[in-house]
Amino acid sequence: MPVFTYTGVNRGGTTVTGERTATNKAEVQTQLRREQINVSKVSEKGKEFAFPTFGGGVKAKELAIFTRQFSVMIDAGLPLVQCLEILANQQENKTFQKILTGVRASVEGGATLSSSMKQYEKVFDPLYHNMVEAGETGGILDTILQRLSTYIEQNVKLTRAVKSALIYPISVLGIAGAVVVLLLWKVVPIFVTLFAGLGADLPLPTRIVIGLSRFIGSWFGFLILAFFVGAVVGLKVWYGTAQGRYAIDATLLKLPILGMILRKIAVARFTRTLGTLISSGVPILEGLDITARTSGNAIVERAIQKTRKAVEAGRSLVDPLKETDVFPGMVTQMIAVGEQTGAMDTMLQKIADFYEAEVDAAVKDLLTLLEPVMIVFLGVVVGGVVISMYLPLFSLIGKLANGA
Repeated sequence: MPVFTYTGVNRGGTTVTGERTATNKAEVQTQLRREQINVSKVSEKGKEFAFPTFGGGVKAKELAIFTRQFSVMIDAGLPLVQCLEILANQQENKTFQKILTGVRASVEGGATLSSSMKQYEKVFDPLYHNMVEAGETGGILDTILQRLSTYIEQNVKLTRAVKSALIYPISVLGIAGAVVVLLLWKVVPIFVTLFAGLGADLPLPTRIVIGLSRFIGSWFGFLILAFFVGAVVGLKVWYGTAQGRYAIDATLLKLPILGMILRKIAVARFTRTLGTLISSGVPILEGLDITARTSGNAIVERAIQKTRKAVEAGRSLVDPLKETDVFPGMVTQMIAVGEQTGAMDTMLQKIADFYEAEVDAAVKDLLTLLEPVMIVFLGVVVGGVVISMYLPLFSLIGKLANGA
């Protein structure tokens, strides 16, 4: 059995450290919880500084399938521990299998399902384990899991729609860039040697292309590439800060076409998440807090947090939402009707359905618009380089014909 080192705080507030032998981390946490030690860190001895593994995460689709199967098993009356054991054994994703085994061990040790899932927040986010907690408290865990699986499936569908809109232009631009660089780096120098031997007069387009070829072939080209890579990395690091994330998200929302799509996605996610939480029995203030943290956009997150503070102060939900200028008027009007009729969760789900359909339509329109634009762009760029190289040859052929 592996040995684990741990750090935690006991009932007296004193920090304690030590070692335990167990099958996994979850078992160690269960043992320490029984001894009323609040664990802050558990690591397997000898692997404290192990390098992280890549590509072993849990996909949203896998989580949706697990949740759907889990709800069916709970509804059929199977014991909780047995459900987790069966689902863990049939998992092909080894990472997810280990996580479910850890959750099962924690539940078997006396912990609740929600607190056991909370240990793995990278897979079971605050929305997930808070809804599970509401289901456990209300005795409707199967119903909550069904709602969760529907919510995750809708999110997967929404994410897939956005990715499909981005894959085409990115792939076309990538192919065009690779072809142009290859032409400038390998093909154009051959023509340059040919033109020098023939003593041909070079027109302006040909001279521009040759200049670009020499630039790409020199160390300046590698310098530009390094600068581009550094800029991308720097932008990613900056996005990791609160200020950078806010600035970039605000810029994205202001973009002509993409900004409109991102705004609709944010509204759909907000209404779907909050509607699912309210219908599951999660209090409105806690629901707003979870919705803000899972919004995926710093502007929307700040707007929801401001709304939460206003609701906490005794105001209704509608007026603070209007003041943020983030959510469209139709959304706030429908939420107002939901508040007045007492059917807030139903109204939020209807808004989410509407905006998800809007996102699908907007993505299809964007793809329809981008296809001819990308084809023309690819033809102009690649064709322009090729034609520029043949212009001197056309001139030489004309001179030879006149001489003959």
